[in-house]
Amino acid sequence: MSKDPVTLALHPPIRFADVGAHRLEYVDIPAHQVQRPPLVFMHEGLGSVSTWRDFPASVARATGCRTIVYSRYGFGRSSRRPAPYTPDFMHEEALELFPALRAALDIAAPVLIGHSTGASMALIHAGAAGSDVAGVVAMAPLAFVEAFNLDSIRRAKTLYATTDMRERLSRHHDDVDGVFFGWNDIWLHPDFASWSIRDDLAGIRCPILAILGEDDEYSTPAQIDAIAQHAAQAESFDYLRLADCRHAPQRDQPAIVTEAIVRFVDNLARPQESL
Repeated sequence: MSKDPVTLALHPPIRFADVGAHRLEYVDIPAHQVQRPPLVFMHEGLGSVSTWRDFPASVARATGCRTIVYSRYGFGRSSRRPAPYTPDFMHEEALELFPALRAALDIAAPVLIGHSTGASMALIHAGAAGSDVAGVVAMAPLAFVEAFNLDSIRRAKTLYATTDMRERLSRHHDDVDGVFFGWNDIWLHPDFASWSIRDDLAGIRCPILAILGEDDEYSTPAQIDAIAQHAAQAESFDYLRLADCRHAPQRDQPAIVTEAIVRFVDNLARPQESL
């Protein structure tokens, strides 16, 4: 007996898709309202399907949208990375691998909900010619490298070696060391110092909602300023700054973030509903 959409949103099954040479873990919650854009959740540098916890399912229930959450290859239960990251890894994901996933899962005109490096990838993808993106929600986004970012990433390396951080991450990843050191090593590599998505932002035409916690230990208001400045052709740009919130707004302030996403999606869907 098939489950209804609300039940699926509460307990979405894990699936796997073959995308090129990679096997990707994902969940796909069906829409339960008509004429709503699909949502795609794009995780952080140490994230996966499971690190989102129940947040995507909550957003799916609140918006009525089809909701897809996936683990990039090398993360979660997806296939492992065969080689270290290059400084272009976010562009490779956003411009090559993610379009292939969209084609495999038939994802048309989505709202991309990205966290940290996932937000950066969402913005890169939205800025590409012909990307067909309805909107971007960029939580704790990163647009360029700051000394502040690097200081926090160095501290994370110490925490990984001296606390239970590795054990906690291992609950979410088959290759926990590959995930952590892949992320940590590339950000601290000298060749990564000049990384930026400023040029990609210039191609964005869809609405953007940026969300940042006031106590974020990785992203800063300078990152938001850079996005607002260089995404000048975006249909709209809104900024939600959250008190008592660190690098994961979806965990620290889930109700407020969900409400903001619902408003953002409602504004996108309203013209369609009036046709």
